[in-house]
Amino acid sequence: MIGLGRSGIAAAHLLHQVGWQVTISDSGTSDALQQTQQELQTKGIAVQLGHRLKPQPDLMQRIVVSPGVPWNLPALIEARSLGIETIGEMELAWRSLQSYPWVGITGTNGKTTTTALIAAIFQAAGLHAPACGNIGYAACDLALDTLYPASATGQVDFQLDWAIAELSSYQIEASSTLAPQIGIWTTFTPDHLSRHKTLENYYSIKAQLLKQSQHQIFNGDDPYLRGASDQWSQACWTSVTGRAGLLGDADRGAYLENGWVMALGEPIVEASALRMVGAHNQQNLLMAVLAARLAGIEREAIAEAVAAFPGVPHRLEYLCTWEGIDFINDSKATNYDAAQVGLSSVAAPVILIAGGEAKAGDDTGWLQTIHDRAIAVLLIGKAAPAFAERLKQVGYANIEIVETMDCAVTRGAELAHQLGAKVVLLSPACASFDQYPNFEQRGDHFRRLCQDFLNDR
Repeated sequence: MIGLGRSGIAAAHLLHQVGWQVTISDSGTSDALQQTQQELQTKGIAVQLGHRLKPQPDLMQRIVVSPGVPWNLPALIEARSLGIETIGEMELAWRSLQSYPWVGITGTNGKTTTTALIAAIFQAAGLHAPACGNIGYAACDLALDTLYPASATGQVDFQLDWAIAELSSYQIEASSTLAPQIGIWTTFTPDHLSRHKTLENYYSIKAQLLKQSQHQIFNGDDPYLRGASDQWSQACWTSVTGRAGLLGDADRGAYLENGWVMALGEPIVEASALRMVGAHNQQNLLMAVLAARLAGIEREAIAEAVAAFPGVPHRLEYLCTWEGIDFINDSKATNYDAAQVGLSSVAAPVILIAGGEAKAGDDTGWLQTIHDRAIAVLLIGKAAPAFAERLKQVGYANIEIVETMDCAVTRGAELAHQLGAKVVLLSPACASFDQYPNFEQRGDHFRRLCQDFLNDR
């Protein structure tokens, strides 16, 4: 087992439960990892820290890889060439739970909200359908609780009806047999190219999941997916532009008409029932409702769940209001396209907080939206100098490098008050790894700082 993160630990527990002799390898040596090492070793799971994999066919029957470990790591390529079975943590969970129906959601952006909303709808219908993968359960923990009650989290009488899985490209490329009953592709724009190298390779990884799904749902408003529609003749399509803009058979898709979500030819719920801002969330709603109808869920349960759905943390998450200025956490916007959507969705003018560890991608649309909607930009993290220079190149001048989140919150509030901004928005357009372990901790820190600022006033 490679990787001592949440997914790797879950996979190790599952393998150990079914009788495998398990060793986890991790290149890190932190105090937290050493504590985890001690805990696992008391349960009979060996852990090697500061260790890099060396394939040994005489000792290794299977290698299970955490999502953060590159699939093209030379040691993994060598292992596969030596005939050592090499799979991802998600593939291991799928093999354990493939007798249960799955909804698999992938896409560059939008997948977390869509996954959470689908899980909420299925649960409102009385189904036990937890979210797993990138949100909710680690997939192997879900397998443990389902197949071996009380072995992982102490649950008993755990009855699984559906698995609702958010799947990144990292998880899909290491899951060759994963075949959901319903597959959903939310959006497609350049991302993770430092790992996948080309847009074509990134596309083919995502497409693998949909090709193996019994039912396929596509965002028909996404330009790239719409342009590839001839490859998906059996797919169900969605569109916020109405029936006229829908690809394929309208009675098999979902669209907006007179303020209603139409799915499989029937009005299901008023779109205004969803309390999340932005046209992109209307699209997420269409995909979620269509998945629910394909699964046989009735209109009443769908409407109940949509009306009660609060949104997801770190994605346009409203935090508080101070002197008429809203503070909104969009820490999950880790690329230019997601950040552009976030900035487009809130009330202008905006004080934008951006920066972190930059990713490859086309920043043109994001920069134009900053021009149109941001009255000032505060930059944090490693990308701050490069972002400042890039903004100056396109003629945007109201920039400050504040470096840390602490400074960004206080300065953001001050500027918002001075300039008449309606929103202070954290929407970084960057990964978090220069200053935080993940985007969740970045967003949590922003939330705490905003609450402290409000409490001190």
